[in-house]
Amino acid sequence: MTRHALLYTEMVTAEAVLHGDRVRLLGFADVEHPLALQLGGSDPRKLAEAARIGVAHGYDEINLNVGCPSDRVQEGRFGACLMAEPALVAACVAEMRAAVPAGIPITVKCRIGIDDQDSETDFQGFIDTVAAGGCNIFIVHARKAWLAGLSPKENREIPPLDYDRVYRLKRARPDLTIVINGGIGSLDEAKVHLAHVDGVMLGRAAYQTPYVLAGVDREVYGGTAPVPTRAEVAEGMLPYIEEHLAGGGRLNNIVRHMLGLYHGRPRARAFRRHLSERGVGAAAGLEVLVDALAIAEGQERSEADGALSAAAQ
Repeated sequence: MTRHALLYTEMVTAEAVLHGDRVRLLGFADVEHPLALQLGGSDPRKLAEAARIGVAHGYDEINLNVGCPSDRVQEGRFGACLMAEPALVAACVAEMRAAVPAGIPITVKCRIGIDDQDSETDFQGFIDTVAAGGCNIFIVHARKAWLAGLSPKENREIPPLDYDRVYRLKRARPDLTIVINGGIGSLDEAKVHLAHVDGVMLGRAAYQTPYVLAGVDREVYGGTAPVPTRAEVAEGMLPYIEEHLAGGGRLNNIVRHMLGLYHGRPRARAFRRHLSERGVGAAAGLEVLVDALAIAEGQERSEADGALSAAAQ
């Protein structure tokens, strides 16, 4: 859907990268570039080695997540709790920066504050300390995080958004690249933010309504290629799905992430239901997606078969 937007992995701990199944954790398809590996951890040397491994696997950016507020993450001493330790975050960034080529960005994802440590002075002090460690790109979720009493889901919804604080950071630190995140649901909203900051990160909107990404290259990057239709997006997934199935994977591993493709369209519910009900079995194959697409597009099965088989050739 977009050749220019930067895709982030889910957060992977440095320990998992060092000792886990790297093929499963770090593998990706070439079409996913540009791609950032999002790491969690607080040991500078382990993070540096994980960053080095990520670059060796072909990632275009290495990101340190200090914005996740979950209890499990806090117990491991990483995520949002590290905003209380800016000097440690700076040390992690410095080690990671030294471990990878200069052309690979080392970035930090954070909140505007945590608990009662959420003043403008606290926030800008954190940014300045970490920037001194070698980070000049910050992805800022424009909410504070409560480290106790709220679930991760509640921390994405209950603390009020403060976009102006992120805008003020950009004005105060124009040499830094500031990307804003949090509650941004459309490209129109994203373009409003781009008048104040350098970039926008879409999280839930990109997952729940993925077709929003189809317009990114034209509307944000000034591209001229036609915007693909939803059916063309599904057709483009075929080689990827076929390779996944041939390797022993299950259809549901992929199509469960496609449920929002027809969000807002007349037959979206039927499309979701068909994939959810028929895509879960071990024997489920491409025909499930073919049928779901036919339902969504109001086509006869034979028409959808022809379109998808042509795309697969």
